[in-house]
Amino acid sequence: MKKVIFYIAVALLATGCRKYVEIDQIGQRVLTYTSDYRALMDNSSEMENCFGLATYSNDDTRFLDTNKQIQMTDIYYNAYQWKSQYWADAQSDADWDKMYKTIYNCNLTLEGVLNSTKGTDADKKQIYAEALVHRAYTFWVLVNLYGKQYDSTTASTDLGIPMVVSTDLYASLKRASVQTVYNQILTDLLASVDALPSLPDYNTRPSKAGVYAVLARVYLCIRQFDKARSYAEQALALQNGLLDLRNYQTSTSGFPQRLKDPEVIFSKVSNGYYQGMQLDTALLTLLGTNDLRYKLFVRPGSNFYPTFNGYGYSRYMYTREYYPLYQGPNVPEMMLIIAEAAARSNDASTAVSMINSIREKRFATTDYVAVDAATGADAMQLVIAERRREFFGTGLRWFDQKRLNKDAAYQVTISRTFKGVTTTLLPNSNRYVFPIGNKYILLNPEIEQNPE
Repeated sequence: MKKVIFYIAVALLATGCRKYVEIDQIGQRVLTYTSDYRALMDNSSEMENCFGLATYSNDDTRFLDTNKQIQMTDIYYNAYQWKSQYWADAQSDADWDKMYKTIYNCNLTLEGVLNSTKGTDADKKQIYAEALVHRAYTFWVLVNLYGKQYDSTTASTDLGIPMVVSTDLYASLKRASVQTVYNQILTDLLASVDALPSLPDYNTRPSKAGVYAVLARVYLCIRQFDKARSYAEQALALQNGLLDLRNYQTSTSGFPQRLKDPEVIFSKVSNGYYQGMQLDTALLTLLGTNDLRYKLFVRPGSNFYPTFNGYGYSRYMYTREYYPLYQGPNVPEMMLIIAEAAARSNDASTAVSMINSIREKRFATTDYVAVDAATGADAMQLVIAERRREFFGTGLRWFDQKRLNKDAAYQVTISRTFKGVTTTLLPNSNRYVFPIGNKYILLNPEIEQNPE
């Protein structure tokens, strides 16, 4: 009978508990075969989900309905109002737990797959590369939620996240700098490319296209716009399908699930289900009622349960996938990264061309009107608006708000009144950095809390 080591709660930081328990389990075995690691990386319930709470924090969301406000739990209320702490001392952060569990699975694979049996060298190297990509993507989400926005002048000293790069329970949990985290992200991604296929068998698996797309996101966040554009172009050279919303004006019966969506390059979805999120009135105005993204993905509150006054995000209703929000890199995102890089270099023509290529498939033919811009600055405003239209309801707007605060021209100040209490979020506020749950700091005192 084999011995198997079970890690309590699997994720190192999910409980802060630094203990192993060794027990005999009939019918259980350690990861031995290459197929074991393939199954681990293909377990989408473990590897595909990342974050959800930012859907409450970003300015796509505004709960004006009194009943919605009454129904909101304390954690969601705290995130919605950007409080200094979201969780009570005994409460867990579901996003933190989920993502560090993903990282543990990646580290487990990185430490074992190359020495596994009954697999080809090519299979082992591909699975190893996939683990690098999943880990890098998850680190990117974590550092953008719990660390400050990347700034080249302060990144080497700004607090990032605990960099867990092994399954060692006694590794330091001291937070690495934002720069160190990004260095690791880029190292992992660049090391993965050669062993991956150009396109995956399933878009939940990493591929060359997926790596290039994640690299485009990463370089956009660290303001290396030329590199962001280059990697976005490389991703589009491999995958460039756009979903034509005009095909679903009269019937949505064939609307594709994410595994068959031509736009999804590397599938990542929300951690948890966020149905019935009330949309901000300014966002609805920006969309306009002729936009097929409005017609198809916005529904009156009476269509949700519980019902509410106002309008909510509803794209997930068509595919009946248990309400996940699509958050992974996709084709229109790559096009808009190219557009942003072009606009920032005063190439308004390229920026506008990319935007219009998307918008052509977002309006009925009779409603479509091409946009234009005379300058890079004008084009940049169009890019920002189009990103908001394209990704609303997914939580990704939070990352855009945060990074655009580094541009004085694109900063926004947001105020919300909730149950009679008005809260204001200023550009570059510390409240753009999610607090770390007190539970984890109490169990692991070397983790430093974010400043208020």
